[in-house]
Amino acid sequence: MNSHRFELSSLWKPQGDQIQAIQKLKEGLDQGLAHQVLLGVTGSGKTFTIANIIEECQRPALVVAPNKTLAAQLFQEFREFFPKNPVEYFISYYDYYQPEVYLPSSDTFIAKASTINQDIDIMRHSTTQSLTERKDVIIISSVSCLYGLGDPKAYHRSVINLKIGQDLGRDEFLKKLLEVNYKRNDISLERGIFRVRGDTVEVVPASERERSFRIEFCGNTIEALYLMDNLLLKKIESLKQCFIYPCSHYVTDPETLSDIMTEIYKDMVLEVEIFKHQGKWTEAERLERRTLHDLEMMREIGFCQGVENYSRYLDGRVSGEPPPTLLDYLPKNALIVIDESHITFPQISGMYRGDRARKENLVNFGFRLNAALDNRPLNFEEFMSRCGQIISVSATPGDFEMREAKGAIVEQVIRPTGLEDPEIIVKKADGQIQDVMEEIKNCEAKGFRSLIVTLTKKMSEEISLFMKEKGIKARYLHSDIDSIERVEILRDLRRGEYSTLVGINLLREGLDLPEVALVAILDADKEGFLRSTRSLIQIVGRAARNHQSRVILYGDKITPSMKQCMDETQRRRVIQKEYNTLHNITPTTISKAIPPELKSLYSLESPVGEKDIHWALVGIGDITLFRDEDKLSSILEKMSSDMKEAAQRMEFEKASLLRDKIKVIRRHALLLIKTSI
Repeated sequence: MNSHRFELSSLWKPQGDQIQAIQKLKEGLDQGLAHQVLLGVTGSGKTFTIANIIEECQRPALVVAPNKTLAAQLFQEFREFFPKNPVEYFISYYDYYQPEVYLPSSDTFIAKASTINQDIDIMRHSTTQSLTERKDVIIISSVSCLYGLGDPKAYHRSVINLKIGQDLGRDEFLKKLLEVNYKRNDISLERGIFRVRGDTVEVVPASERERSFRIEFCGNTIEALYLMDNLLLKKIESLKQCFIYPCSHYVTDPETLSDIMTEIYKDMVLEVEIFKHQGKWTEAERLERRTLHDLEMMREIGFCQGVENYSRYLDGRVSGEPPPTLLDYLPKNALIVIDESHITFPQISGMYRGDRARKENLVNFGFRLNAALDNRPLNFEEFMSRCGQIISVSATPGDFEMREAKGAIVEQVIRPTGLEDPEIIVKKADGQIQDVMEEIKNCEAKGFRSLIVTLTKKMSEEISLFMKEKGIKARYLHSDIDSIERVEILRDLRRGEYSTLVGINLLREGLDLPEVALVAILDADKEGFLRSTRSLIQIVGRAARNHQSRVILYGDKITPSMKQCMDETQRRRVIQKEYNTLHNITPTTISKAIPPELKSLYSLESPVGEKDIHWALVGIGDITLFRDEDKLSSILEKMSSDMKEAAQRMEFEKASLLRDKIKVIRRHALLLIKTSI
């Protein structure tokens, strides 16, 4: 494992409350405190504070966020802070997931259905690969880190280490690739595929899409290793050594699979007999039939649908033992940061209970063996026991973390830009839609953006549609939208593609949108989870990054939650005003560059539109260029050379323009290759 240092890259230095927050938190870590709380107001630079802590302590970190949207934002921010260190993004790879469910009341069984996002799977493999190779790793994760990931020891044992001159035959190497779940395809080179041409083998690793390894054999010896460009089919560099990581995190030794299947069969016989003894003949027949089918699939192709329900056997665990997770891949000295802890901790606590209730129905009615109960997320106690030192970060910490911190609470109220908490205005709920539309138009005229917070998904969709009809560039945002698309919608809001976003929970915690100068909370007087004190304070915080921002609460009365929110906001405003007056600071809007596309950070595919292609080909040629591979290759080489020369002459705008055009051309060319096969 290589040793690298964390190097924080930023034009800014810690200011205001950040200085004392960094000092106190570091002292707490040095003293061995198990739990600390960073109580920082929105926009005070809590992420920057944590980044400084990581650099000063030189410790790897896992940052757990409450949702994928916030995780993506944190990922982009940490990537900017640590350009020389691996910053990874680890979330659930399902775009759609319907788990197995049995509803006894209606005797309805719903089979598992899912759609895996291959781009996110690449990111997950990149995460475990970085943890294997380096110590200077920062991982931004959702609660997906609680779920089983496969035994890290088996994963590490399955890494194929290749060196020039190594005594390894081609056929033996191919067998190793098949054992770690790679597939052979001698026509198409795609992720997780290897291609064989005589004594040459090309492999696209699980964490790559556009690059591959070429291994050339001479007899039973590795003669040459190259890193290849899949599009140009040209060598990027010659290697002395390379590592090929498993194509799946669930790796099973084929020699032990027979023993595992025998154990599954024995447990099935025992549980079937118990059902028969209880007079549950339907359940007994169902369990036997389903399990025998799964065993037959394992015997023939090495896996089966729903193989994760047998993970206890595959991992060699005993009944009740928790599964290995991402936490087991972390170094022992890893720092755990719980972002927006007031909602992340309750999420972690609830994951296990919901999963257990569903699985118990499946087991009790003969759809699954008892072992399915061990295919689960960690419960709260198991999660906490696997965490080292924790820093909880929130503008509104929950009771649990405040109690666990035992007084180790660091407050960060002053913003580096001098921004004060926004002014809060209360308006009547009657006619709130018409009123908020006028407010949006006034805000848009000044070049700013707006956030509208509703109570339901349907309401957010209907309001955004109504606003579009009235000429307002509105867009709704909620959990039904694809993870990566959510990030791009927020990016488009900042770019001005939309002037208004309408949503529910996703417009609360952590979103960093300096262009937003208006936050309107509809039906603010409807007491409940979505309009609690903590929720209102978090929503108000979305307007705390622009010096002209305002917050409007629409309601017919001032509820206790509204009153507490306004009182806390006023308390902070007083402290901030006094600090600004004392230090002669004029509040200014936060300046923050709009991040690149999330996919581009991992060099992933994204759809290429016709306009993009024509733009990229201006001054180069027309669409027929893609039919001549040699000419296309020559042009891309020339563009790459021009890009590097422009960068050396410090003509960065020209260099970035060429870079973007090269990406568009490469992606379109790859798409044509795939569709022609």
